[in-house]
Amino acid sequence: MDNTEIMELLNFEDSGKNNGIRYWYARELMKLLGYENYTVFKNVINKATQACITLNIDVQENFIQIKRDIDGKEQSDFKLSRFACYLISMNGDPKKQQVARVQVYYITLSEKIRAYYEQSGNVERILIRDELSGKEKSLAGIAKKHGVVSYPLFQNAGYRGLYNMDLNKLKIMKGLKDLDRSLLDFMGKEELAANLFRITQTEAKIRNENIQGQNNLEVTAEKVGKEVRNTMIKISGTKPEDLELTDDVRTVKKDLKDTHKKFKKLDKPKK
Repeated sequence: MDNTEIMELLNFEDSGKNNGIRYWYARELMKLLGYENYTVFKNVINKATQACITLNIDVQENFIQIKRDIDGKEQSDFKLSRFACYLISMNGDPKKQQVARVQVYYITLSEKIRAYYEQSGNVERILIRDELSGKEKSLAGIAKKHGVVSYPLFQNAGYRGLYNMDLNKLKIMKGLKDLDRSLLDFMGKEELAANLFRITQTEAKIRNENIQGQNNLEVTAEKVGKEVRNTMIKISGTKPEDLELTDDVRTVKKDLKDTHKKFKKLDKPKK
């Protein structure tokens, strides 16, 4: 790490404030991470906030909305905990050197965090997985209204289209040990995103074309799955069934919660 990098990381620690709690201002963190536009940076904050909600961690404790005077003008801002800064940096633009350096800095704080830097998509991964749960429920409701009697058969048709095989065979082929678990819980970010796109487009097609009946809906689900499959292969050259599974999302969430506790302890006021 060169002198410039060391100075940037010292600036991160020095910019922290202590007033009963240790916190960082979002607008100051924005500059440290190489962002110039607060509206753009607010999108990164929103993703980090959603990650907190998904983890059932108190948002108000980590993202405190405030108004403060900046250069004689009252502006909206946040008081951010160290964990909030971590989530923001993990959701930041990795092309920015400042973001990458802060991510590396977090490695030095905890061995737990090292694993998350090595798989830097994990924070975003839990967001996509959480969104998928909601979209699955929405698709199930629409499918039922349009005549699906057996949802498992309808669901399997979508997987068959995307993976060119039935769901149970896919689980075995990918090496999922507990066949009762959802395969989605073990997918990486790229594969989760593909399934999210498949599900949202299946629902849109059913709605837009008012498709009715179990058989017609299964055909639709499989057809949309095939379209997504062909697109993935065309763009990346990789078949979706060849994408490797990763850590159980339940374990990811648990370890992120442990990281939150570790950071709270790290910044606990000294008596």
